[in-house]
Amino acid sequence: MCGICGLWPGGREENVRAMTSAMHHRGPDDHGIYSDERITLGMSRLAILDTTSTGHQPMASANDGIWIVYNGETYNFAEEKSLLEKSGFSFISDSDTEVVLRLYEKYGDDFLKRMRGMFALAIYDKRRGPGRERLLIARDHLGIKPLLFAGDAGNFIFASELKALLASNLVSPEIDIEALHGLLAYGSVLQPSTILAGVRMLLPGHRLIIDSGILTIERFWTLGTNRLPEVSLLGYKEQVKLLREYLEDAVRAHMVSDVPVGAFLSGGIDSTILVALMSQISSRKVKTFSVGFGNEGEEIDETDDAARAANFLGTEHYRVLVTGREVRDKILNIAGALDQPSVDGVNSYFVAAAAAGKVKVAISGTGGDELFAGYPWFSAIAQASQALKHRDPWSLVKRLVSRVAAVDSLDGIPGEFGAGALSRIRAFADLLEYYARQYQIFGPYRAKQLLVPELSEKIIGIPRAHDRIAASDELPEASPICRVSALCLRGYTQNQLLRDIDAVSMRHSLEVRVPFIDKILTDLALALPDETKLSTDFDRNISTAYCYTGAKRILIDSVRDLLPSDLDLRPKRGFAMPFNAWLRGPLQDVIEDTLSPRSVATRGLFRIDVVKKIRRRFNRGQISWALPWLLMIIELWFRQIIDPVRSDQKPVRD
Repeated sequence: MCGICGLWPGGREENVRAMTSAMHHRGPDDHGIYSDERITLGMSRLAILDTTSTGHQPMASANDGIWIVYNGETYNFAEEKSLLEKSGFSFISDSDTEVVLRLYEKYGDDFLKRMRGMFALAIYDKRRGPGRERLLIARDHLGIKPLLFAGDAGNFIFASELKALLASNLVSPEIDIEALHGLLAYGSVLQPSTILAGVRMLLPGHRLIIDSGILTIERFWTLGTNRLPEVSLLGYKEQVKLLREYLEDAVRAHMVSDVPVGAFLSGGIDSTILVALMSQISSRKVKTFSVGFGNEGEEIDETDDAARAANFLGTEHYRVLVTGREVRDKILNIAGALDQPSVDGVNSYFVAAAAAGKVKVAISGTGGDELFAGYPWFSAIAQASQALKHRDPWSLVKRLVSRVAAVDSLDGIPGEFGAGALSRIRAFADLLEYYARQYQIFGPYRAKQLLVPELSEKIIGIPRAHDRIAASDELPEASPICRVSALCLRGYTQNQLLRDIDAVSMRHSLEVRVPFIDKILTDLALALPDETKLSTDFDRNISTAYCYTGAKRILIDSVRDLLPSDLDLRPKRGFAMPFNAWLRGPLQDVIEDTLSPRSVATRGLFRIDVVKKIRRRFNRGQISWALPWLLMIIELWFRQIIDPVRSDQKPVRD
């Protein structure tokens, strides 16, 4: 696991050295730079596989004709290495980086199709001689590792973090107003945009190539429902058995490491399943970590569940207590660690900090809800999809009204209530509109009204929730559950969960792996029939236990023999933190400072009167904590990331 960066054309070691220094937290074990007239590559290395000097990067091929910088892990590197050796390739290291380099030598750009893992990489190929060099950068199939870039074929820059791009002094700290609007509306920036104007995130499953003065972006992998067509023909028991085999394979692959591996354990279904499988595979006790809140969040504290699961599974368990005072003391660090603002990431920040003191790699249960219908909106959308097929008079009327409401000229309906009502009506017959509404923070209308007039005018119209989510609709013809899985993976999971987890965990030099989001396991999950993941006779009360809702039915059944007998009798609880108590207590002075008229006016992004109203309504208990929290994080992010660049000050660090 590393931080990578580069400049094209090259010869600018000083700039790249500043970039690698800005990413020291991503790779404190080793640093390296390669430079010639065409390119300068840099990396900061967190040594996980082959911790010796033979794993040093940038790494070159035998004749120095190809150079690579690589961030991530290739879980099938041993198998591919064996095949390459049979083809005549030799190796000087035990690192997966060298295997990836040799794969490129043998297969060209299609080497990416053979990789199973999480990665962001850059390969510089100068074998054709001066003036004919080429650069390839690529990002893993599901977007677990980040890769940002700016520029064109004549002047190109890339890095693992925005902080590194800014440290180069070659990227302007100008804000992308449309990205800011989306962040306010939904809590995260929609990729490929970033919060910085002119900086883009390479999308998952894509590669970017600069060759002969031309920059091209190509897709090398997509989600699919038909890669294992025989699965749907199996009986349920055979499907359960097959899933167990795939889960064991994925967990075993993700445990490959030359350094200690632990796990985040919330006590919920997903993390408990992974830890149960890890305990079966590992020859030593698995170290597990959970986060709790004491009296401030006693009603939402799940650490007792985690402790019971740890005791049942026999792990070496660490329970971390996070207080509001500690959050207040670390809030600047959290805002800076996020790399770009987000409404999420606090839990991951603290659990990663705890784990980093004991292990170098941690397994996370992220992805289980997405692939096995764990979120409550799976059942809600399944019901909505069924309703769309009904031909009773009321259903027909709702669909007709929804189609009328979809007319573009209605987008100008004034007022927050009118805009919200229009979105709700459109959602009667539009699953994308319905789905996008599940993630709103301010929503499109209120987000635009929050911006100062000179910025609001740059947002043309009120961007529809449907349009925001359309790019994530990768499987529009799939069954409802598979379609929603794709929407989650290419939306919320990619833009918020994975990006935030990577940023805050790497701030603590901790590698986080996500076995559920394994491309092979993903293929199987998308091939399973809907009714195996969410029972067709599910209970309409989404707060009831898993065994009554039918959610994650096949996932639970596949490892039931390893789990506590009462695990599926508990209701699903999305992870929560006591933000209300914190914002009204230990963080009150931070809110008062960051959202004060003076701070708001100085920043020049938001209308002072609207921010005052948000503070007032929150204090009265009329709105969610997420609204003032997001505004606070945005301001603190500016102070940590943007203001130091503009004034050459150093941000606060741990």
